[in-house]
Amino acid sequence: MTPFLLPRRAARGKVACIAAAWLLAGCAAITPHAKPHFDLEAHRGGRGLAPENTLAAFSNAIDLGVTTLELDIGLTADDMVVISHDTALNPDHTRDAGGRWLAPKSGATIRSLTLAQLQTYDVGRLNPTSNYGKQFALQQPSDGERIPTLAALFAQVKARSDTAAAAVRFNIETKVDPTQPDETAAPEPMVRALLAEIDKAGMADRVTIQSFDWRTLALVGQLAPQLPRAYLTTARTLKDSRWTAGLDASRFGSVPQMVKAAAGTAPGPVIWSPAHADLTPAAIQEAQKLGMKVLPWTVNQRADMLRLMDAGADGIITDYPDDLRDLMRERGLSLPFPGKAHP
Repeated sequence: MTPFLLPRRAARGKVACIAAAWLLAGCAAITPHAKPHFDLEAHRGGRGLAPENTLAAFSNAIDLGVTTLELDIGLTADDMVVISHDTALNPDHTRDAGGRWLAPKSGATIRSLTLAQLQTYDVGRLNPTSNYGKQFALQQPSDGERIPTLAALFAQVKARSDTAAAAVRFNIETKVDPTQPDETAAPEPMVRALLAEIDKAGMADRVTIQSFDWRTLALVGQLAPQLPRAYLTTARTLKDSRWTAGLDASRFGSVPQMVKAAAGTAPGPVIWSPAHADLTPAAIQEAQKLGMKVLPWTVNQRADMLRLMDAGADGIITDYPDDLRDLMRERGLSLPFPGKAHP
């Protein structure tokens, strides 16, 4: 048990067991720690447990045992691929070199800072006075964490000798906003830089690239057609063709049909990743019949996890991978290998 998990485990009890007959059927068919079919994804490394998108969070998630590390990337002023959800330094979890919290709305953009400048900031804990900090009050701090490079994450995973690290996958989101083009690098330089890092680390067989900005996924389909692509959606982005690479949602009978059209003929696997509240069992079934997997985000309530598992989702992205792992165990689903710290 890692120190990140102890306070939360004490604070949150386990869910009641699923019906015995259901469990017996599941356990008879599936062996624990077999190759997992249900994708347990730690959102931003599991920000409910550890500081988001940090090496500490990713290490904790691997120790816990997840299928996939979900993360976000941007480009610095010197074109280094770094792991950050926000396109600018976030005062809710960023302190300067003197240990002072950044003032609201004062954070420089990631794209405007060199890597050396960026790494003077500490992102190892939440500001407890912020609304964001209060939302994840049980997150365990790790002071001294810096916004890491993608290369550093790949190196950390490769340096571990456990089966969990050898098996874990990466779901990497390109943080590009077509409505604010000056905030980040343009889609092509971002995609090319990302693909170069993936190739350099030899991780192509373990990476999915996801985005709300479907222009980046179109580029991935052209430049690295074998890579899996995950089409992120919300009701808002689907209504604005700037996000959907020019596709007009009104011309399609459903979102799965629209995603299928956007994916084109590139041979890599296609995933639809919608906001979980927008998802219905019928939509999941339609997408799967079209050859796509369905991976909703960001699912943090156990009731929603169970609802989506019942509906047939292929996996779940969550800030609380420990909760989802508990539910998978209770349902007899095969579990991702845990790291050295877990039996």
